[in-house]
Amino acid sequence: MKNQLVIVLDFGGQYNQLIARRVRECGVYCEVMRYTTPIAELAARNPVGIIFTGGPNSVYDPKSPHVDPAIFELGIPILGICYGCQLMAYTLGGTVASSEETREYGKTLTEYQTESLLFTGLPKEAISWMSHTDYIQKLPEGFSITAHSAGCPVAAMEYPEKKFYGVQFHPEFKSRPTKPHPLFAGLVKAALDHQQAR
Repeated sequence: MKNQLVIVLDFGGQYNQLIARRVRECGVYCEVMRYTTPIAELAARNPVGIIFTGGPNSVYDPKSPHVDPAIFELGIPILGICYGCQLMAYTLGGTVASSEETREYGKTLTEYQTESLLFTGLPKEAISWMSHTDYIQKLPEGFSITAHSAGCPVAAMEYPEKKFYGVQFHPEFKSRPTKPHPLFAGLVKAALDHQQAR
């Protein structure tokens, strides 16, 4: 799989290199690039998938980092993590808001829809690592909720027909010391299957 590439777009999160490491643990080459990288340059690299990292900003702040909406027209799987998940929702027409009631930090009991590709092999209920105050208040058209917690109504979302996925938590933190989070394996599988089908 060394010729296949997943690009991690960095939006200022602390764990961009850790995310890239988790992807590499799945046997796929991965590079971290800035969110300002032009779409033409991203497309020229011919990635099998793209991951949006977390970040310290709020997507509804005009000064926060955003992405060219054309990235969603590249026809490849995209995963958003934390800020990246909110950015995907916001850019595609959803609503992101802030509320102290939805604020979550650290280990959080989360319920997964295990029918989702990303959560295959996980229990229906487990601990995830959260770090957010903002939350997705309204899903973009075509998306469905695939995970939630007591304080976060959209802990994960997906649009499987377009291979768009988002998680509010941080799967790059290992739940099992010897194995990467199955979510990354799910994304890599979706990316490689999608590439073969094109």
